[in-house]
Amino acid sequence: MQALLHPAASFPPPSAAAAATAATTTLHTALTTATTPAQLKQVHAQILRRTNLSHPSAAPLLVHLLLSSPSLGYALSVFRHVPESSKTRVLNKFLRELSRGDRPGDALVVFDEMWREGVVLDRFSFPPLLKAGSKEVGLVEGSEIHGLVVKLGYGGDPFVQTALVRMYAAGGRIVDARLLFDTMSQRDVVSWSIMIDGFCQNGLFDEAMSLFEEMRRSNVEPDKMILSSILSACGRAGNLSYGKKIHDYITENNVILDPHIWSALISMYASSGCMDLAQELFDSMSPKNLVVSTAMISWYSKVGKIENARLIFDQLDEKDLVCWSAMISGYAESDQPQEALTLFKKMQMWGIKPDQVTILSALSACAHLGALDQGRWMHKYVNENGFGEALPVKNALIDMYAKCGSLERAQKVFEKTSSKNVISWTTMINSFAMHGDANNVLRFFYQMKEENVKPNEITFIGVLYACSHAGLVEKGQEIFSSMVSEHNLKPKHEHYGCMVDLFGRAGLLREALEVIETMPLAPNVVIWGSLMAACRVHGEDELGEFAAKQLLKLEPDHDGAHVVLSNIYAKHRRWQDVGELRQLMRQRGVFKARGWSRIELNNEVHQFAMADRDHNQADQIYVKLDEVVRELKLVGYAPSAHCVLVDVEDEDKSEVVLWHSEKLAVCYGLLTERTGSCIRIIKNLRICEDCHTFMKLISKEYRREIIVRDRTRFHHFKDGICSCRDYW
Repeated sequence: MQALLHPAASFPPPSAAAAATAATTTLHTALTTATTPAQLKQVHAQILRRTNLSHPSAAPLLVHLLLSSPSLGYALSVFRHVPESSKTRVLNKFLRELSRGDRPGDALVVFDEMWREGVVLDRFSFPPLLKAGSKEVGLVEGSEIHGLVVKLGYGGDPFVQTALVRMYAAGGRIVDARLLFDTMSQRDVVSWSIMIDGFCQNGLFDEAMSLFEEMRRSNVEPDKMILSSILSACGRAGNLSYGKKIHDYITENNVILDPHIWSALISMYASSGCMDLAQELFDSMSPKNLVVSTAMISWYSKVGKIENARLIFDQLDEKDLVCWSAMISGYAESDQPQEALTLFKKMQMWGIKPDQVTILSALSACAHLGALDQGRWMHKYVNENGFGEALPVKNALIDMYAKCGSLERAQKVFEKTSSKNVISWTTMINSFAMHGDANNVLRFFYQMKEENVKPNEITFIGVLYACSHAGLVEKGQEIFSSMVSEHNLKPKHEHYGCMVDLFGRAGLLREALEVIETMPLAPNVVIWGSLMAACRVHGEDELGEFAAKQLLKLEPDHDGAHVVLSNIYAKHRRWQDVGELRQLMRQRGVFKARGWSRIELNNEVHQFAMADRDHNQADQIYVKLDEVVRELKLVGYAPSAHCVLVDVEDEDKSEVVLWHSEKLAVCYGLLTERTGSCIRIIKNLRICEDCHTFMKLISKEYRREIIVRDRTRFHHFKDGICSCRDYW
């Protein structure tokens, strides 16, 4: 820096132009290497001494200086010394760069200052300002600039009009964008692309397709950007037939497929449910592009074909962060959370640093897995790698700890979160709800409102759920009413489902049925499922059969409804009906979800199925099970045969119920966990009554705390008592 800026430095003498060029080059280099305000001011002084600021070649140098300024105020003071003849040109370049940056609002501040100081504007001044305005909330500044455009006579300039259309479309004012678009005298492919993309971004896919047809009738050839946008619209609208027409157009016009169009075509077919066509298109691509391969991984994950996604992933020689994240997310959202965490660690071994999206997927996997040790490792990793202060990550940590059974740690993260949003509060409320702590749910709900955080629809689901599982019927009714009266929220199926469940769990089945009959929405699977579950709990088999059949009308392959019907028939020894129903299930390919339980020990997750013999310590586990059953029978335990609704002898039923997966998991915990430690179990189905009694007795006789997360909630067993108070 010192050598570059030494006052004695001389420039080659051949000509004034050469000297100017050399000076500009030297000063530009100095600008790029300046790292402190003092150095920048030194370069600024040299620019004033050695450069003809009125010469066009000085404009880029001045813009670079302005952008490098330590503050916007300093940049404005620099700009005020630019010669009048160059101000408009320099200002336009400066505004363009500001509008592209992270703080587009600075472009509006600069404009406001320069306008008040009388700097002349031309038609090139407005597009960057309008671009900045489109990024600002409410488009207030953009609308004011539009008025100024008209006042100065640039309203008919196609360049400015295109920028206005982009601003209104990007800001969601799509009607204003279309009105302006229709008044344009000259519409090139860029303006058509902006308008079509605006419709797509605002979810108006049919309008986007209609505009595409209008463009073709106007003899404007679509570019690749437009084709990608319209294919995306077809996919998101589920319009496969029109998407195929676009594909035919691409083929007939020999459009060269770049990665964006490949990806758009594959996404269009995949989102329309045609993974075979998407795969066929992908197979025809050579060489395989990383962007398109990542799209295939994402779509296979979304449709539940995680093995196909992994096959494509493994075939890639080079993988970027987006690709790794797509695969990790696919595992996290499927029923293979352990694979997500394994891949997350493998990604780091390959030297790929995760971003926030990857971190959230990994935390989601920990939550799904219910593995507290791995969750604590992730929390440590998050803090050590600079993600710990991000609010989405904090919210995910709250959720993860709660779903791993550690409500205390979840609350600790919540309390250390300085700027809580509605998601933070809702996550904490839902955490208390799933653990059956209705008192804290209500306390936090009212505290949230006191701190002027407005609850949303998901918040109310958590609060109503807590009231339902705690038997707080009147409080639940009061809160449900407040959704509309106090918060202007329209209840959805999930909220009515909570109300049906609220009354149903309390045995108020007539009131539950009345909710269904009077609700303004047509009952869906959630509603009938809630009534069906309540009837099962209270033994109302006739109404339960009716609810199950209503549910099957809406979703003929619903495994839960088939199982409930089968259990009702079995309970009343209607074995012929049971046989016919199970034959129908086989014909339709409907199978009861297989129950499993997981337990984490020493950072390793062990999974058990009913009557499982696959574990390498199976013999010891069953010996422990026999020992525990003998001990518990001494204090009154008797296996509950009515939990097994199949046509077998009662003695055999008693054997079957002892082999439930959660019993095997807890016995493995007793076998291997140190005395006094908490045993944590994850169960994918609802815990049965016999296993619930079994856990209570173990917690008392073996003096162990046991936490079981089943499909709907947590059960904390301690000293022979469960946190659900046998109301679940």
